[in-house]
Amino acid sequence: MNILIMGGPGAGKGTMSARIVDQFQVNHISTGDIFRSEISGGTKLGLEAKAYIEQGLLVPDAITNHMVKHYLEQLKDPKNGFLLDGYPRTLDQAKAFDELSKGTDLEIDIVIAMEIPFDVLAGRISGRRLCKECGEIYHIVSHPSLKEGTCDKCGGLLYQRKDDTIESLQTRLKEYTAQTEPVLKFYEEKGIVTYINANQSMDDVWQDVKKALETK
Repeated sequence: MNILIMGGPGAGKGTMSARIVDQFQVNHISTGDIFRSEISGGTKLGLEAKAYIEQGLLVPDAITNHMVKHYLEQLKDPKNGFLLDGYPRTLDQAKAFDELSKGTDLEIDIVIAMEIPFDVLAGRISGRRLCKECGEIYHIVSHPSLKEGTCDKCGGLLYQRKDDTIESLQTRLKEYTAQTEPVLKFYEEKGIVTYINANQSMDDVWQDVKKALETK
């Protein structure tokens, strides 16, 4: 099963992604993973992307799309499919990947779209803390660490991202919405989008996500 997960900042996408990977034994793949792998591996596509990055330019969609396809095709352990996180970000990318993957084992089977009101997101974002060492995520109200400022898992220092502010969230959400609404509409027309109410406890959100994937 090939899954695409989408959701604004603070919607719980990271938490759900970890649970999906553990429960359904799929590869969790982010665009960051792909870029690092292709560039460090010195592939033709990786070198082309590196040239743009070194000039401070955005990597063209044509290169990104083929990098994603190449990376997925070369997975050493295909497992039970993959979970794509952070791609496709735009309608052009969605259409291109659809064409590149059509008729192959790489076609997207289901899109999980996490929905949550802005005021709830604002509370989540402003209270979020991350571990500098292992990346574990905490919240000062709903999921605090046992010792303030210290990660329960590795003892690392917890910090607040500079962009975890209400003002930054408004900007990020506006950009996210502008980019992803056309993407969601594209996949809606294919009948593969499941909307999840992310304004619930994490366990309840997970039950909804799991049900959607188990019935696919």
